[in-house]
Amino acid sequence: MTTTQNERLHELLEPLATAAGVDLERSPWKQVGVAAGCLEVVVDADGGVDLDHVSDLAREIGEALDSPEGSAVLGDGEYRLEVGSPGVDRLLTLPRHWRRARTRLVKTQLEPGGELVGRVVEVDDEGVLFEIPPVKGRGKTTERRVAFGEIAKARVQVEFNRKSADEAEA
Repeated sequence: MTTTQNERLHELLEPLATAAGVDLERSPWKQVGVAAGCLEVVVDADGGVDLDHVSDLAREIGEALDSPEGSAVLGDGEYRLEVGSPGVDRLLTLPRHWRRARTRLVKTQLEPGGELVGRVVEVDDEGVLFEIPPVKGRGKTTERRVAFGEIAKARVQVEFNRKSADEAEA
């Protein structure tokens, strides 16, 4: 699929996502075989998206892709449509991703080099305020502000034994 086709596909899907109250994060097309492909639509929203919401949106996207306008973008070949949320391992690249990761532990590769692992405390248009836990439980928790321009790559870390907010206050 060419860049122009991807742009047209995004133009077709973006209004559907917006009307459903979600952000269209990405919609990559993957060629599968000679005459078939797979469209993976990833959506997200503040507070996340639930399965019913995704199912309804998948039905609307399928109808749009099967319409004459959708066929003009994808062609008449077979395709598989997958609609879902980004999952915990996605890269944090936009301020809204960081806002949604508030209170989560994030591993961040810094642009000049180095790494930071901390909990997201606050996010604004300029950057992120992290709470940095003490090394090996020794010392005090510190805070560090990092501008978005200093961040090379960042992902939320999975925490299996994370305390809830109520447990942390007690």
